[in-house]
Amino acid sequence: MSLSDHPRAYGTAALTAAFVAGIFVTLGFKDLYPELEGRYQRKRSINRGALGAAGAGGGGATKKSRRGSFFFGPVELEDHESSSTSIVDGIEGCIGNTPLIKIRSLSEATGCTILAKAEFLNGAGNSPKDRVALNMIEVAEEQGLLTPGQGDTIYEGTVGSTGISIAALARAKGYRAHICMPNDQSAEKSNLLHHLGATVERVPVAPITSPNHFVNLARTRAREHTAASAAGKSVSKGFFANQFESSANYEAHIKTTGPEIFSQTGGRIDAFVAGAGTGGTIAGVAKFLKEDRHLMDLRVVLADPQGSGLYNKVKHGVMYSPTEREGTRRRQQVDSIVEGIGINRITENFEAGRGLVDDAVRVTDEQACRMARWLAEHDGIFVGSSSSVNCVAAVVTALSLPEGSRVVTLLCDSGTRHLSKFWKQIADMGLEEEEENDDIVQKQPPQDLLAALGLAELRR
Repeated sequence: MSLSDHPRAYGTAALTAAFVAGIFVTLGFKDLYPELEGRYQRKRSINRGALGAAGAGGGGATKKSRRGSFFFGPVELEDHESSSTSIVDGIEGCIGNTPLIKIRSLSEATGCTILAKAEFLNGAGNSPKDRVALNMIEVAEEQGLLTPGQGDTIYEGTVGSTGISIAALARAKGYRAHICMPNDQSAEKSNLLHHLGATVERVPVAPITSPNHFVNLARTRAREHTAASAAGKSVSKGFFANQFESSANYEAHIKTTGPEIFSQTGGRIDAFVAGAGTGGTIAGVAKFLKEDRHLMDLRVVLADPQGSGLYNKVKHGVMYSPTEREGTRRRQQVDSIVEGIGINRITENFEAGRGLVDDAVRVTDEQACRMARWLAEHDGIFVGSSSSVNCVAAVVTALSLPEGSRVVTLLCDSGTRHLSKFWKQIADMGLEEEEENDDIVQKQPPQDLLAALGLAELRR
């Protein structure tokens, strides 16, 4: 009689077969379990911050082949720990792959997840300009405009960060750097440039139409160098980096920043918020996310300091600010204490992505100062003025979106570059004052973020 005629016997046979198969499976993986457990325990002990920094060198996962069982054959294991011990080639290997940080206090205040790309952790000049400087230099090398080791000089007009990145990379790649910058920028920046071996010209503030404007002066210095070479007075070349107009600027963010943000968020991002000086960051990231990854529902928002004309250009299509009137500016570039972003002209870089910018948020100096102090007090994040503007605009943007939305912005550079101006202003506003209460020193920033920023009317 067949087993099908005896259900109980059939069930017993099936159970026995399953038990035997289970033994084979166990034997097949018996050597694998201890290693997997060991990997798990070792991975838990790794400092994630150190891993992220080491991973900036681009070390990817590797595979290790391991002896398999008689049943399953060789087993391939992916080793994601190798990046923690990878070696990068030079300081340029430390550029990129910066962490994406959830800013807890801002997320809690808005009901959205606010994420910030920690660009101050780039390894050369400690700002997003590392990406730009490296790409501009590499493109120039490909075009024969720069040749390492023959005394070529990179000239640039900058308010600071790009010059610092160029100075660091120039030394690393065998060039000299000559930086022209307005004399109203923080002393920390020019001091750092000097220590990096750059020649620094701090020049009086002048309009862009003047040959003495810091950008125009850098262009002139490069031409003079090149002319001397043509006359046989020098074998070296002068190269004007031209960050405001060079397409290598925004292309650096198409190649690196945009893809990193997409990967780190899994493509789940509702808004991207960034300021614009040259305009390369906002244009490059917007082009990658909207054009290359087709995130057409993504809102790209410009964070603009007071006095800049870009806010009006985005909102109303006209480049105008009341502070552009003759004699009303505290600074020539924009009427703001904020450095690095804000401008009263349209650069080629900004124009490349202007059609992809959906909205703009204007941020006052007071809001920027209060945000910087808030981040230091509540999140332990010590940043400069442009980062503070980005975070204020990220909060405003988040409050205009449904709860639970994801907003990404940038933390551009450390507050250590802004001690003599921006952070001095914060201190002068009394935001760092302390008072004694029951023998306990208590900090006194407002505990309501929206009230502190004057945004209480936007409360949900």
